[in-house]
Amino acid sequence: MSLSSAEISSLLADCELSIGPSQAEQLSNYLHLLLKWNVRTNLPAVRASQEIVRLHFAHSLFCSRHIAPSAHTLLDFGSGAGFPGIPIALARPAIRATLAESQGRKAAFLREAVRVLNLNVQIWAQRVEAMPAEQLFDAITLRAVDQMESACRIAASRLAPGGQILILTTLRLTDSTTALLPDISWRHPIHLPHTEHGVLLIGTR
Repeated sequence: MSLSSAEISSLLADCELSIGPSQAEQLSNYLHLLLKWNVRTNLPAVRASQEIVRLHFAHSLFCSRHIAPSAHTLLDFGSGAGFPGIPIALARPAIRATLAESQGRKAAFLREAVRVLNLNVQIWAQRVEAMPAEQLFDAITLRAVDQMESACRIAASRLAPGGQILILTTLRLTDSTTALLPDISWRHPIHLPHTEHGVLLIGTR
């Protein structure tokens, strides 16, 4: 069952995240679309509406708050159902976001979500390696991507000088993840709301 904008705002407030009425309405529309498509396409790992808000929405919005104010471009690597890229695009509309998703059905969902939500977001429906060599980003996000070791190295190659890489992962995987990119300067892991082991890793080139 989908949730109203007021219900979403209340759940996010429990996570100490506040959003405006228009953002809450957009998130309600996004949630409705997720639930509709999930009947035929397996999108988020958690399917209950409240859990999607408390985990996927909240963690994505939490991530958006840690992207540098100077960032103008964002790559959401392996975007899947649009986390964290779509909530970031809603929270930080000045950032030009690109959602990279090579799986056809998920890329189709992302196109529909961007259309319905009227977002100024690009969809890259191929592997990130196929992007033009000169295309770099001020911020890159990764969350639950396949083959994390390869993904991290490819992501780092797309990071502009002084750019940020933001990885939503678990405390257990912190050391092994940061060790993949020794040339990146990593901050201390930041715990994600409403999770015991989830963390946000932030590194700067």
